[in-house]
Amino acid sequence: MTTQSPIDYSVLDRPEVLMFLFHPRAESDSPFPSARSESSASGATDEMIPVADDAAIGARFHMVQPAGPNILFFHGNGEIVADYDELGGVYNQMGINFLAVDYRGYGRSTGRPTVSAMMTDCHIIFKYVCNWLQANEWRGPIILMGRSLGSASALELAAVHDSNIDGLIIESGFAYAGPLLRLLGIDAERLGFKEEKGFRNVDKIKQVDRPTLIIHAEYDHIIPFADGEALYDASPADDKTLLKIPEANHNDIFMRGLQAYLAAVKKLTETALEMKN
Repeated sequence: MTTQSPIDYSVLDRPEVLMFLFHPRAESDSPFPSARSESSASGATDEMIPVADDAAIGARFHMVQPAGPNILFFHGNGEIVADYDELGGVYNQMGINFLAVDYRGYGRSTGRPTVSAMMTDCHIIFKYVCNWLQANEWRGPIILMGRSLGSASALELAAVHDSNIDGLIIESGFAYAGPLLRLLGIDAERLGFKEEKGFRNVDKIKQVDRPTLIIHAEYDHIIPFADGEALYDASPADDKTLLKIPEANHNDIFMRGLQAYLAAVKKLTETALEMKN
């Protein structure tokens, strides 16, 4: 199983890009201990995932059902895994195991975020999670999920490890990096940025034939709904769904459409379970 990204992302590692692209936020409680411990979230376990000699990624695993589906979740920018403690509990009530991971510099993670690091770290994280699930006898299907910025990590993994996953969920994901960079205040043209040198999300999803769910807000003011449509149209999966959350924008998608959101996630996880069994 590869632990390296096949794409060179260094063009996006310039300081003038990173200052706009990443907004790390630390978790307010005590740092990660050196060994695994029970987290403050009921029923959850905190993990420290080493990704480099000088960096480790914080993760929180909400586990409830040994044979249940496992969602490996990459959150959006400005968020941390602790923000999803309540949702992790909701997923557990649905029989879903929810494994949320941070990026370098976010939450309790160490190191400094860069695009190259994020896109390499996700491969290391995926291998760690697969080994952890196997060692602890969590036998259910593995579903990749990414929100907003996290769509880049989820699609990177899905394109490379399609045969090792059982489903894909993209929430508020971007199809094209150029417009997003410009919205964030980055002069992509001056940097010499071209889509083929960027995240290539719309190209990556073309390589994923697993059951796929695309969730997007109707009035997303950061990543337009058209990006969700582009990802859906590019997906070759026989079983794919595009869920539009009416009246919602990028940051109130739960408030506007939580029930439809959870129902769609539940449906995909049930499909993944049926296919695996």
